[in-house]
Parts: sequence; structure tokens; C-alpha cells
Amino acid sequence: MGRFADLCEFLLPDEGEEASSESESKSGSGSKSDSVAATASPSSHKERGVGSKRAARMWWGACALVIGFAVLVRLCTGLHPYSGMHTPPRFGDYEAQRHWMEITVNLPPSQWYRNSSVNDLSWWGLDYPPLTAWQSRAHGWVVRWFCPDAVALGTSQGYESAYSKALLRWTVLSTDLLVFFPAALAFACSPFVRSLSPSTSRPAAHRLWVLGMLLLQPGLILIDHGHFQYNSISLGLSLAAATAIISRHYLIGSALFCFAINHKHMALYFAPAFFAHLLGRCRQAPRPVLMFLSLAATVLLSFALPWAPFLDSPDSVLQVVTRLFPLGRGLYEDHVANFWCATSPLIKWKQLFSTPVLARIALAATVASALPSMLHQVMRPSAHGLVLCMLNSSLGFFFFAFQVHEKSILLPLLPVSMLALHHPHLHRWFTTVAAVSMFPLLLRDRLEIAYVALLALFLLLSPPPPPTSPSSPSPSPSSSPSSSQHSTHQRNYRRRLLTLLHNSWAHLQPYLVPLLALAAAFLHYAETALPPPPRFPYLYQALTVTLAFACLAPVMVVSNLWQWGVEADGFRLDGGGRDGDRRRGTSSKKKHE
Repeated sequence: MGRFADLCEFLLPDEGEEASSESESKSGSGSKSDSVAATASPSSHKERGVGSKRAARMWWGACALVIGFAVLVRLCTGLHPYSGMHTPPRFGDYEAQRHWMEITVNLPPSQWYRNSSVNDLSWWGLDYPPLTAWQSRAHGWVVRWFCPDAVALGTSQGYESAYSKALLRWTVLSTDLLVFFPAALAFACSPFVRSLSPSTSRPAAHRLWVLGMLLLQPGLILIDHGHFQYNSISLGLSLAAATAIISRHYLIGSALFCFAINHKHMALYFAPAFFAHLLGRCRQAPRPVLMFLSLAATVLLSFALPWAPFLDSPDSVLQVVTRLFPLGRGLYEDHVANFWCATSPLIKWKQLFSTPVLARIALAATVASALPSMLHQVMRPSAHGLVLCMLNSSLGFFFFAFQVHEKSILLPLLPVSMLALHHPHLHRWFTTVAAVSMFPLLLRDRLEIAYVALLALFLLLSPPPPPTSPSSPSPSPSSSPSSSQHSTHQRNYRRRLLTLLHNSWAHLQPYLVPLLALAAAFLHYAETALPPPPRFPYLYQALTVTLAFACLAPVMVVSNLWQWGVEADGFRLDGGGRDGDRRRGTSSKKKHE
């Protein structure tokens, strides 16, 4: 089969067709009344229960196959080099993660973020929130049990062996299995995904496809299992938080998101979306003040738990905070596909403004970019709006925030993957561009073979299943019989605009992705085989990030329009969603009756 979606439908056949065929075989040539009687009989209920158990076994078996394949892909990626492999004196992120294990298992928490004779902060000093430190300590205990030399204090600097490499690779895989995989499975079974799968289609196959797209993101696999990091923890916690909030478990979702921030503070890219959505839910709640206070207490408690050892004095807290937000590193790091880096060949930002001024400009631009989507969620909170707001907020941070890394593209990539079934063309396009944007980093890590293989695998598997509903927007009922002609005209205009955007994505995507692949292939070949002009030593890297930024910038405009229009008046471009399904289900039920 040429597509992963075809395999999903093969593994999980249409439940509706299966049920109807069983009913026909039981009813035979009997009359309609006999068929109804047979349906209502105890034996038919028993058969229906057996069928549901069989469907559940098929579902979990198919999930096991997808999860097993995702694990195999990660293991194969881990056979490739990692960041800083055999490259003294500084090595790379692999050494940073190993060093954090060394520090946390050998020193008390009060010394983790302080410079001392046994903790030289200039050598990959800990610069992530406390939950990362606790995770490093847990992994450090495991590594010390099997290979004490790998985390020996003061003598393990730059330690590299085949055994320690395998141990550290397994720690990344174990956190995937413990955090990201369960979060992806929970999201695939959430109301957000089920809302696009009416009973007349293949809902289980669609959920399985979404699970596969989340677990086979090439960017996340390359960074965590190739380059070597633990992004799946904070991203998995963010995904679990969004799933909980979509399912109306607001306190659980708030706690999970706080843990995500406390593992990697880059999860703050999603903070405007979660804050605005929960504030909007508070406005709608029967007792808004009580809900707000409950959320505030949950946030305070969730932060207090990992920060407890550092709350003994203001100086201890300040020491951690200054490590998390170092202004001295500059506006951006290396070659990142954001606004500042892409425009720097034309506008010398670092020469025009001092670092404090640039930080204030970046803050203002970031807030301005996230404000429209935040306002929408405060006014009209919804599940689809939350995920779109996560995309718009994280893209705004990625484009305009101060001190952005290439790997930060993984944050907007998460909500794009969550929207894969809703906006499959956006998902395919964005995931490809995100991988291309990180190529300069991956080439430096000698991961170009893994990059090509994983991106090709994604492009092969990512064509979506057949649409679950018509692609044209379904109208919503008017808010009142006396709706004005002006508001009706606005709604019609908005629908036409959104339909145009949707159809444009659908028609251009088959051409845009191959064109992007050709342009990227040319730049990759030039970067690996052709020496750059002496005057422009980073020419190919600059062209790569400029191409990626030019491909990503329209996404932010379109996704903001989608957020403000798609959720307006209770319809979506795909006609799906709870309201749409409820209206379709009600009308079909009336016809049946």
C-alpha cells in the first residue's frame, strides 16, 4: 500500500459496514419487522458486544504495530552520530545532557545552578528549569548504576563510550515511551479527533493515522534521537495538557502544562494560548471567580513542587532565573528560520540596537503577534480554537522572540501535528519546511542520511485518509430570527474567504511540496559539495533559513484567519466538529424516524 492511511483502513475496517453485513446475514429474507425484532433480541445484543470486543482488540493491535514501528525508527536514528560526537574541546548537546546528570547525582540541589569549583557553569552549566534537573538526576542514577565512570564528578568530562552512548540513547527512548507516546495516544482518542469521524466513516482508522503522524514527526525524532535532547518530555506534557483541557479537565490540564514549562521554559511559547483559553472558560463558567481561584491554586502548587529546594531565599530563585533567561547570548542562535535571522542580511539588527533594546523590541513584537489569537480565545474559547491559538502563539514566539534556537520550530510543529486531520495540507507542508529549516544544524551533527530517510518516510506516509465530510463550510443557524442583513453579509463574505483559503491550500499543496523539495535539495547539495564564496562563508545556511522563513510566514497569516473565521458562527471549513456532527446526526435521525 502506498499510504499509511490505506494501511490504517486495512487494519481497521469500517465498523459500520461490518455491523450492517452482520445484520443482513442474521435477518436473511425476513420482513422488516423480523429484522427489528432480531435487533432487539438478547442474542443480537450479545453479538454486538462480541463485535465491540473484537473491534477493541483490532484497535489495540493496530496501535501496537504503529508504536512498535515508531520505536524501531527511533532505534535506527539512534545509530547515527549525535551532537558533538568526538569533537573536543566543547563537544555538544550530548555532553551537556551527560554533564547535567553528573552534576545532579553528585551535588545537592542548592549547588546545581551556582558556579563553584565543582560546578563550572562555563562548561555546559545547567540552564533549564528545575524539572529538567530532576529528570537529569533520575537518569543519572540509572546511568551510574550501569556505568559509574560516565557520571563521575570532575573526571567524566567529555566521556564517550559505546556503552554510555547506548545507555543515554535508551534514556531518551524511555521518556518517549513514558510521556510522549501515552500523550499522543490520549490525544488520538480525544473528542477533538473523534469530532471529525462520524459513524458513517472509519473513525478508528482516522485515530490511528493521527497517532502515526504524531509519533513519526521527522523533526522531533531527529533532534531527540539524533542530535540528542529530551524535547519529547515538555512536548508530551503540553500535548497531554491540551488533551485534558479539550476534554474539560481544566485543573489537570493546567498542572500538566505547568510541568511542561518547568521542564523546558520554551513551553512558554504556548502560554498565551492556554492562559487565554482558560480565561475564556472562566468567563463562561457558572462560578467564574471560583474556577479562576482553583486554576491559580493549581498553577502555584504545580510550580512549588519542582522549585521547592530553591525557595529558601530570593537569591536562590534569582540564581535559577538568571540561568534560564541569559540576555547575553544575543537575538538568535546560529541559523534559525525566524524574522530576525532571515532579515539580518538586509537589516543589521545587532549593529543598529543594543542587546537590551533588541530584547524590548522582540518582546513587543512577540506580544503583538500573539494578541489577536489570544483575544479570540478569551471571547470564544473552543477546542479547535485552542489548538489554532497554540499554533499562532508558538509561531509568534518563534518568529519574533529573543534568543530563539533552530530546534524551537518543534513547538509550533506540535499543534500542526494535532491539526493533521483537520488541515492535512498544512500539516504536510509545515512538517517538511520545519525539517528543512534545521538542516544546517543536522549537517553539523552528520545526520544528513537520517534527515533524508526520515523526511522521505514522512512524505511517503503522510497523505491523509479520505475526507470525513464535505470540504465546504456548513452554515450555522442564526443567533436570532432578526439577524441583520449586514451581519449575514459579513458571515457570507467570511465563508467565501475561508473556502478560498482552504481550496487554495488543497490545490497548491501537490505542487508546493515538490517545489520545496527541489529547492531544498539544491541548497543541501550546494552546502555539502560546493564551497561558499570567501566573502559569504554562511551563504547556503542563510539561503536555507530564508527559504524556510518565506514558507512559514504565510502560515501564520492563514492560521490566524482560520482561527477567527473557522470557529466563528459554529462552523469549520471541513464541516466537522461537535456542532456540525450534532446537526448532521440530528437531521439524519429525523429522516430515519
